[in-house]
Amino acid sequence: MQSADVVIIGGAAVGSAAAAFLCREGFKGRVVVGEKDPSYQWCATGRSVASIRRQFSTRENLELSTFGWQYFSRIKEEYGPEAHVSLVERGYAVMASPEGAGVLRANIALQQSLGADVELLAPDPLKARFSWLNVDDLAGAGWGRTGEGWVDPHAHLALMRKRAIAEGVTYLADEVVGIDMERGAIAGVRLASGARIATRTVVCAAGWHSRKVAAMAGIDLPVRPRKRYVFVIDCPTPIPGAGLMIDPSGVYFRPEGRYHIAGVAPPEDEDPDAEDFDIEDGFFERLVWPTLAHRVPAFETLKVMNAWCCHYDLSTLDHNAILGPHPDVAGFLLACGFSGHGLQHSPGIGRAMAELIVHGAYRTIDLTRFGWARIAANAPLAEANVF
Repeated sequence: MQSADVVIIGGAAVGSAAAAFLCREGFKGRVVVGEKDPSYQWCATGRSVASIRRQFSTRENLELSTFGWQYFSRIKEEYGPEAHVSLVERGYAVMASPEGAGVLRANIALQQSLGADVELLAPDPLKARFSWLNVDDLAGAGWGRTGEGWVDPHAHLALMRKRAIAEGVTYLADEVVGIDMERGAIAGVRLASGARIATRTVVCAAGWHSRKVAAMAGIDLPVRPRKRYVFVIDCPTPIPGAGLMIDPSGVYFRPEGRYHIAGVAPPEDEDPDAEDFDIEDGFFERLVWPTLAHRVPAFETLKVMNAWCCHYDLSTLDHNAILGPHPDVAGFLLACGFSGHGLQHSPGIGRAMAELIVHGAYRTIDLTRFGWARIAANAPLAEANVF
């Protein structure tokens, strides 16, 4: 029987970040990462739009994004001159209706107080910056002047995984199918191959599979797999200077090469648990295109070129991460429930998990409020949206 000091379940962005930062923190024990899909073609990381924003209303999320941006900006210093994640610096434009104007102003005040380079654009300056944008029904927008954009998720994952392996981390192309317990504590994991690994520490970084993993330890985790569609669209009319543009309805688009990508979360009553990758017929025409065409009249003549489906590990309590130790299962650490924020926050989450394992506490960003206590108390810590 094998043994390990730490077993990380899930080897995509968050799991590999935890492994890489454990090495960075000087951890000398054996670390094993179990990843059932080593191609990463079905995980959220491999299908992410990989965007980074600092326009949050929760301090912890904003600080995680700030660290993530710093990490991505210094990738060559971290990994060498040939390393890259294809970082694009292009801000978010978070638009608000008149009903959301007060929330937008409050959010921007918090963001600016924490160092985010975000400005409030009234309708006229917003129109002056984006001449192709319909601002008639908007109160304004928050615009990230610097420190926001997007990366190549595959390159990001490959760099962290390569670093972890070089530092001695073992990656297993295998699935954890069981967790062994002794007197309320983690004792080991069982694999689909039939192998068993004795360990006292497990990190659940299994993305949209995290609920199943937690159930192996007797934990009812409020994280569900929810489908999200990304549509690749072609518009014959140029739309210069666009960042990641978010309409008050939640419909978004951003440039991607010569095309744009776009999407929206479905209404809550049309958002069931799902593990398939099928794209709903008519979704784009019903929920995305009308808003795109209203907000950007040039999109009235767009063409859908392609589409794909990904899954959020949706935290049903408040759409925020669930992090840290579980109070009833010694040695079980949670790193899940990111609800679409996982890739941009993965460097900070990886560092946080390493701090908990090596030092027993957070040492940089205090993420205590994302812990299990709020789940037990049914006390949501939700983002204040401007929609």
